Amino acid sequence: MPRRFVTLDVFTDTALTGNPLAVVLDAEGLDTGAMQALAAEFNLSETVFVLPPEAERHRARLRIFTPAAELPFAGHPTLGTAVLLALRDRRAGLTDALAFGLETALGTLACVVEPGEGRGTGRFKMPVLPEFLGPGPEPEAIAAALGLEAAEIGFRRHAPSRHRAGPSFLFVPLASREVLDRARVVPSALDDLGEPAALYCYTPDPDGSGQHYQARMFAPHLGVAEDPATGSAAAAFSGVMMQFEPLGDGEHDIVLRQGVAMGRPSIIGVQVCIGAGALRSVEISGAAVLVSEGSLLV
Repeated sequence: MPRRFVTLDVFTDTALTGNPLAVVLDAEGLDTGAMQALAAEFNLSETVFVLPPEAERHRARLRIFTPAAELPFAGHPTLGTAVLLALRDRRAGLTDALAFGLETALGTLACVVEPGEGRGTGRFKMPVLPEFLGPGPEPEAIAAALGLEAAEIGFRRHAPSRHRAGPSFLFVPLASREVLDRARVVPSALDDLGEPAALYCYTPDPDGSGQHYQARMFAPHLGVAEDPATGSAAAAFSGVMMQFEPLGDGEHDIVLRQGVAMGRPSIIGVQVCIGAGALRSVEISGAAVLVSEGSLLV
């Protein structure tokens, strides 16, 4: 039986920018091997398979695959699928907000979506807080893996660090946007970084004010040469901010621009809530646009 699929561009309000996503809506009956093969066929950074939820009060259960591996959670698949399901489910006017839970292997994410005409904006609350995994490798090793100089690693108090909020990332602060634009993965030097790492490189965004950063993400071990927008890294980035920035109690908005060097500009919003000096909650926000739909015949 044909299975419906939809593609969207996520963390953007303009089609053919942002991070493309494939969503397979009729995933019942597909085993893990078939899902992995279809993700490789789509060959996007992630493909989502929508399944019935385990709890009736939730909207759906998601399984998320890169071309090479399954992930417990990823941000742009969650946001894109939430927007798609809200567009399919809305019962009233274009500005009605819809709220529901999406189940992932990481936990259930509370989503709120404002659907529009073929597009929508949404946000979801992380079911876990970021975890600090330790400092990063020496700047010399990181610089060699990115084709840079050791002196170009770091800015202000920021130093390489490892964090996760689902998938783990090696966060690499770079001295300027010009250095960020020059960064390139050197495969022969990746082994010197230890365990296979998704490299999230970031620098202050000169075009923004406050907590605005521009970023690039490389994950060759997952079959992703470079990702236009990485929501799970954005969630983990809140841990980076807690470690290196003097954020006080209250709510703080962080803006991450990604995909610029790829010609797929994306904007990810991160809202952190801090109380008594500790991180209390993390929400990820952005927009998504429908691009195509069709049927799988296999």
